[in-house]
Amino acid sequence: MARTQAKKTILLLGKNGQVGWELQRALAPFGQLIALDRAGQNGWCGDIGNLDGLRETIEHIKPDVLVNAAGYTAVDQAQSEPELAERLNHQAPALMAELMKAHGGWLVHYSTDYVFDGSGNQPWKETDSAGPLNVYGATKLAGEQAIQASGCQHLIFRTSWVYASRGNNFAKTMLRLAKERDTLNVIDDQIGAPTGAELIADVTAHALRQWQQQPDVSGLYHLAASGETSWYDYACYVFGWAQNEGLPLAIQSVNPILSEDYPVPAIRPKNSRLDGQKLETTFNLQLPEWKQGVEHMMSEVFDV
Repeated sequence: MARTQAKKTILLLGKNGQVGWELQRALAPFGQLIALDRAGQNGWCGDIGNLDGLRETIEHIKPDVLVNAAGYTAVDQAQSEPELAERLNHQAPALMAELMKAHGGWLVHYSTDYVFDGSGNQPWKETDSAGPLNVYGATKLAGEQAIQASGCQHLIFRTSWVYASRGNNFAKTMLRLAKERDTLNVIDDQIGAPTGAELIADVTAHALRQWQQQPDVSGLYHLAASGETSWYDYACYVFGWAQNEGLPLAIQSVNPILSEDYPVPAIRPKNSRLDGQKLETTFNLQLPEWKQGVEHMMSEVFDV
């Protein structure tokens, strides 16, 4: 008689975020899924800023897999709240890694293209030197490094320009503004690939299945949709889609501007291209072109 593999316990943190929401669906088939938001449940702590509560929860549940979809993501606000960003993006993942190493569990964690300085015009590889330009990027990089240094089994996925049907996103904001204004200025010198939370969740689940059979795939990967665009071209694509679908827009002109023309507290990298070849090769998959996911999201949001 064939042996059946014991069901695993998966602890998901950040269940109500864009990626976390999709992960609840994607991870459910793996076994017992305990999904927590910041409020927690059943006396368990889902607030990754509460390090003592987080430690108690992980030590009590002892998950086979801990998936951390929580973090500090307010890029501009992080400039004035570096201590909080440090606790959520560095200290909390470091604690998770320590605890998962102690009981032999796996840690899945999400990072960002903002660990790079945005120079050049080639897609960043996992082996390229990091050089964050802002507090958010620096704290996310510190979190990555702490996980790697812990020696725990891990999958770290760096993503870029994440969006989802749930909550706010760039495409929704552009369409809202395009209904109210006849002219918009959009940054044209930052290049990346809009990447859907649904894609991130599905790739995570696919990677976990392979990880169960091949623990040596543990490591750092770039997970972003294929292709590239600027925020300006992204906006133009969204407006073109909306017009083809008959959505009413007031917009008459869209003007490309430089990052310097739209000052914000945190400097953004101009080159956010991520090379997904390592991910595709290791897990035998193909990352879809960014427009596919954006069209799917907009069709879902606007019911067309």
